[in-house]
Amino acid sequence: MSIQETESVKEFGGFLKRYTHQSSSCNCEMTFSVYLPPLAETEKVPAVYWLSGLTCTDDNFRTKAGAQRYASELGIALIIPDTSPRGDDVPDEEDRYDLGKGAGFYVNATQEPWSKNYQMYDYVTKELVELAEQNFPIIPGVRSITGHSMGGHGALICAFKNAGMYQSVSAFAPICNPVNCAWGEGCFGAYLGDDKSIWNAYDATELVKNGAEKLPVLIDSGLDDEFLADQLYPQNLQAACDAADFPITLRMQDGYDHSYHFISTFIGEHLAFHEKQLRS
Repeated sequence: MSIQETESVKEFGGFLKRYTHQSSSCNCEMTFSVYLPPLAETEKVPAVYWLSGLTCTDDNFRTKAGAQRYASELGIALIIPDTSPRGDDVPDEEDRYDLGKGAGFYVNATQEPWSKNYQMYDYVTKELVELAEQNFPIIPGVRSITGHSMGGHGALICAFKNAGMYQSVSAFAPICNPVNCAWGEGCFGAYLGDDKSIWNAYDATELVKNGAEKLPVLIDSGLDDEFLADQLYPQNLQAACDAADFPITLRMQDGYDHSYHFISTFIGEHLAFHEKQLRS
């Protein structure tokens, strides 16, 4: 699969690179970033995939989170896709930030006009993995996944729906029960139709209830997050995990909000958590 390098910047002894390619999943040109640590110059390294939140692109994480310093020290690659398909011919809702471009929700849309392009679940779990492992010095099959908000939801469902594909999963302020919040209901109804039983296949809480295979999970949410009460529902996921004897570490962080200030504070701990599982 052909990719085009558009940027390369040296950071912490490694390289932050950006690429475009024609996506077979999303039927448009897609952009993603990769950070390769210094260790990747001499051997293959494990990878952590980062999924960003509503309104973001790959640029938010790579410029705000401070993750490259830790990835360099730990010897892991970072794979950072966009949040949705892009382009003049890609459907959008210009008056909404929570539907359309920047809001792919990491599902495979089944409804028109979204279904032609909005196949972000397949893009993340299939196409992007193949691109990364074919084009970069990454150990095949040795990967973890993390993300923020909508991307935290995406990371959880990708891990819970694919037993054995990821060694670990973590999330910052994830949307834990989207079938029961306004963000999820709005996007799922548009992308997936009115049958709510189909929605459950893209809901971390419902996946745990339905027997998702256990793997190491770390979640951080801020107690001062403005979306905590009405959109995120980490308590629903915790209750489902308790009932299913599914061990997760859910940390409610006093004083932290929904921003990249929060992410940058704890990203080093998340990457160390993944590195431990990836090296085991």
